[in-house]
Amino acid sequence: MDVLETTKGAQKVRMVRITEGVRSDAEDSVVEEAPLTIVLDNQELVTMLCSPIDLKDLVVGYLFSEGFLKARGEIRKVLVDDRRGIAWVETRQGKGADPGLLSKRLITSGCGRGASFYSLSDSQVDMKIDSQFKMLASDLLALVAEFQHASELHKVTHGVHSAALCDARQILMFADDVGRHNTIDKIIGRCILTDVPAEEHGLIFSGRISSEMLLKAARRGFPVLISVASPTNVAVRMANDIGMTMVGMVRGKRMNVYSGDWRIVTDEG
Repeated sequence: MDVLETTKGAQKVRMVRITEGVRSDAEDSVVEEAPLTIVLDNQELVTMLCSPIDLKDLVVGYLFSEGFLKARGEIRKVLVDDRRGIAWVETRQGKGADPGLLSKRLITSGCGRGASFYSLSDSQVDMKIDSQFKMLASDLLALVAEFQHASELHKVTHGVHSAALCDARQILMFADDVGRHNTIDKIIGRCILTDVPAEEHGLIFSGRISSEMLLKAARRGFPVLISVASPTNVAVRMANDIGMTMVGMVRGKRMNVYSGDWRIVTDEG
């Protein structure tokens, strides 16, 4: 099928629609998907599939959430070539990736088959969430309702995941991507690049809460992780171990709080 004009994050394609056995020529908008190779200190690290938007946020967030970088000050330069699909990152130390991290490469669950660099033993690391951040249950429900209607790209293509940063009452940042892992990395990267701390914010996203998703959020220190979908058993265990509040299956006026329920305030207290 021919590809027609391109809009940000989506392309229109010609297609044939069949309705009740009747064929007709039509157009549809589909989400863009492109490879992005990250080169860290002249060392090719990983090639991921992603939506080719907000790529600097994605690169920085990925490197931090996977443990390759610890602080913004370690970054000397980030250059992204959108056309070639390559991102070069130079650090002040110039040492590249820790071989110990590279040995942990894992193909993660879910769409996009993301590459993650951790093992379940990482959950035993002393990673505790001490934030006193709280949210009213009614405000959380309102934020998720707003979140579910915020993505223009999803309205056009129905083919992306989304993530958002929120405080107790409003959405502050929003990101779309074909990969659910990438949406969280984009939010993390934007927080790092704009010096927004995680301790007094929640993270909302549209995908299943698996262990690697929880670790991404935990490494940045988000106290509340919210999803319209369900968690895995390992994610629930890890959230309880580290003191993170995990809220899933947020639908209408209902939510399931799988850990840290004291941060979600109701009329009953």
